[in-house]
Amino acid sequence: MRDFTCFSDGELLDMLKNENEHAFNELYNRYWERLFNAAYKRLKSVEAAEEVVQDLFTDFWLRRETLNIRQELPIYLFSAIKYLVIKQINKTAHQHTIIFNRSTIFNDSDNSTEEWLIANDLQSHLQSRVELLPVKCREIYHLSRDEHQSNKAIAQQLNISEKTVENQITKALKRLRASLNSFFF
Repeated sequence: MRDFTCFSDGELLDMLKNENEHAFNELYNRYWERLFNAAYKRLKSVEAAEEVVQDLFTDFWLRRETLNIRQELPIYLFSAIKYLVIKQINKTAHQHTIIFNRSTIFNDSDNSTEEWLIANDLQSHLQSRVELLPVKCREIYHLSRDEHQSNKAIAQQLNISEKTVENQITKALKRLRASLNSFFF
């Protein structure tokens, strides 16, 4: 077997596009520890940092044939890890919010069953109103609120401007707020 440590990142990327697993392994070994340290520094969790780095390299392998890296590989990888870390932080924050909200509903009151029923009714009401939104508006709302994508990511995915995304989210929230007023009053 050849020694792949002597190849440059560019040469390894070219080999990777031809499905050379040894080139991939060399890139993995070359950058894993530094990417892990960068992720761990921000996430403060070994498991979360490992997961983020693993996701990066999995995606890297899956997209090996279509990768078009226009900058130095370390810059590309550290930019990618930065965005994955932000995504992980947002996901964790959202999960903590849900857990906190559920624990508040069930633990802070003697009327927990009643409050749970109200929360369920509210969730059903809100979901039915989301389904009444225009198709594009509903799709953008879903990507923003349920999948926690940024306006920029949504705009790129749907091939529309960020301003259109903002307008559609504003439109959806305005309609949903109005329907919630009728729910409570």
